[in-house]
Amino acid sequence: MNSFGQLFRITTFGESHGRALGVTIDGCPAGVDIDLEFIQNELARRKPGQSKITTQRKEEDQVEILSGVFEGKSTGTPIGMVIYNKDQRSKDYSHIKDQFRPSHADYTYDVKYGNRDYRGGGRSSARETAARVAGGAVAKLLLKHLGISFHAYVSEVADIKVDDDYRNLDFSQIEQNIVRCPDPVKAEQMIEVIDTIRKERDTIGGIVSCVIKGVPAGLGEPVFDRLHAELGKGMLSINAVKGFEYGSGFAGTKMRGSEHNDKFFADENGSITTESNFSGGIQGGISNGQDIYFKVAFKPVATIMIDQDSVNREGDTVTVSGKGRHDPCVVPRAVPIVEAMAALTIADFLMRSKVNRLEQLIG
Repeated sequence: MNSFGQLFRITTFGESHGRALGVTIDGCPAGVDIDLEFIQNELARRKPGQSKITTQRKEEDQVEILSGVFEGKSTGTPIGMVIYNKDQRSKDYSHIKDQFRPSHADYTYDVKYGNRDYRGGGRSSARETAARVAGGAVAKLLLKHLGISFHAYVSEVADIKVDDDYRNLDFSQIEQNIVRCPDPVKAEQMIEVIDTIRKERDTIGGIVSCVIKGVPAGLGEPVFDRLHAELGKGMLSINAVKGFEYGSGFAGTKMRGSEHNDKFFADENGSITTESNFSGGIQGGISNGQDIYFKVAFKPVATIMIDQDSVNREGDTVTVSGKGRHDPCVVPRAVPIVEAMAALTIADFLMRSKVNRLEQLIG
């Protein structure tokens, strides 16, 4: 499937070396201020060629809105956006036309479809995520009206990691360095490691953490479409993602129930809240009004500039040589992608929450 969401729904199209990438957003309510400058800035955070530790492919990723917006506001009809590719070097991939690169989607796409667009990975390329970021930017503009904000950042590269308690971090520092880490000291260490690995013609993985603030209680469905399950689905659909955990995650397995339970109390305004937040803002698959926080694990980029043994379509042993322009570590550019998928998930559940009660239908 190339669509995500039920009521607030995106459908993306395009390949890495095709003419363009694009997204159609269906279900965006009328009257949302569509800030083109904001959308473009979100794409700039994801675009290639932005620093020495990212791929050197040069794409400005200029977005063009084709439909669904009039006089700066959404009309309630489908919003169509397109981003044209400008800097493809398809000849860099001719050598792997009939070869299967280790840990890529080459073999699985070939088995599934019987052919594949080998230029830059085609549809399996992370270039596809530009369309998601554009769609996620619109979701953010919608959620801004409700005071919901997203704060993703690089929390771990190699053995360098920031404080696990996000409340001790300064989110204003995230965009102040090229690795998008809120700890300036750890950021410099991460940059040094990534640059060293780049010079060694290899790659490294990492972790992106995300905090969502301002989500009202009551979003999510009680059984199969639990909020954390859909967040996990969104994150695991991102290229190179190998893991997702929310709240206390795997660390919670080492705690006792008496330690892990989030005790309720009424604050000075009479609002129900919790003393702790090991639940990660989600209980029973439904948001409880606390901060939602989670981690997303990214593997090392599969394309390395070191020769590797593999096979071709006939099963013959071949040597695969790494060519083209690729990220030595994907996590700095993955930050806006994680935020985009989180925003799309929350926007969809927000729309779905409006039909939970009879009084919501009859006003």
